[in-house]
Amino acid sequence: MFLEKIKSGVSGMLLYGITPPKVGTPAERVAEIAKKTLERLSDLDIDALVVYDVQDESARTNQERPFPFLNALDPLVFAADFLGSLPVPKIIYRPAGRFSGEELSHWLEALHEHQFYPVFVGVPTPNYPVKTSLPEAYKIWSKHQNTSVIGAVTIPERHAVLNDEDVRMLDKMNCGVSYFISQCVFNLDYARQVIEDLAQSCNRQRIKPPTIIFTLTACGSVKTLHFMEWLGIHVPDELKAELKQSADMLQKSVKICLDIAAALTAFCLERSIPFGFNIESIAIRKAEIEASIYLAKEIGQMLKDKGVRASSAGNPAAVASGRQGT
Repeated sequence: MFLEKIKSGVSGMLLYGITPPKVGTPAERVAEIAKKTLERLSDLDIDALVVYDVQDESARTNQERPFPFLNALDPLVFAADFLGSLPVPKIIYRPAGRFSGEELSHWLEALHEHQFYPVFVGVPTPNYPVKTSLPEAYKIWSKHQNTSVIGAVTIPERHAVLNDEDVRMLDKMNCGVSYFISQCVFNLDYARQVIEDLAQSCNRQRIKPPTIIFTLTACGSVKTLHFMEWLGIHVPDELKAELKQSADMLQKSVKICLDIAAALTAFCLERSIPFGFNIESIAIRKAEIEASIYLAKEIGQMLKDKGVRASSAGNPAAVASGRQGT
């Protein structure tokens, strides 16, 4: 279903994003984490599971990292070895520039064997020695274009500074990219501007717009808020004040995310831009994880209420299609 929805430009996609356990985690603990993840996701009606490749971005900024960086397990290995029983496709992130063309080719073959889907991202810092450029990586992937789709990342904050995100996206579309997953959205105006400029660019060139999947994340503490800002996520001052002054920051952040989702839904529908949402769960606190599950369910229901998402629950064909992605 994920493959078909992306290729046909269907709106209402719903993804859930996780990070693998840390390197050095005992095997029995990794299995336990995977089991809990599977239990939490079993009731979610999602189109795909996103598994991130965690990178150390400390050299990107002079500001101190709020949380220490810890290497994570390989996302492909974690998804293939521990999450195979979840009957939805897996989307695996990979920083293409860290690997040679041969290494990427082997990785893509393994991905294709599992019927997973790639998202290539840039290197963690501008001065990182690049082994394979993104255009080269897309070319290597192109042999799978008839049976796969490839995604990329879009960053509304970058558009606010450089005003060229729509150009970047069109360039990647020319390389075969058919959908984009955004950085976490807290600044609604930034996201709207990307949509507006992309819609105008696609109209001028008379091309079909890509699917934009907006990432939303619940924030349960001031330290998590600082970490999101350290990552480059722009939180408007008024929202920041609302979060900090709230008696329950986590509950308030969920409300903000739901409002953003509703606003982006209306905005994309008005401009005929296919869209969806990716609910991140990158925290280790149980309350924040449970909040992300609640957020995913509420956004899924909102999309169904607005008529842009049909439930696959109880649909044997949809379940079978999901199993083909594992």
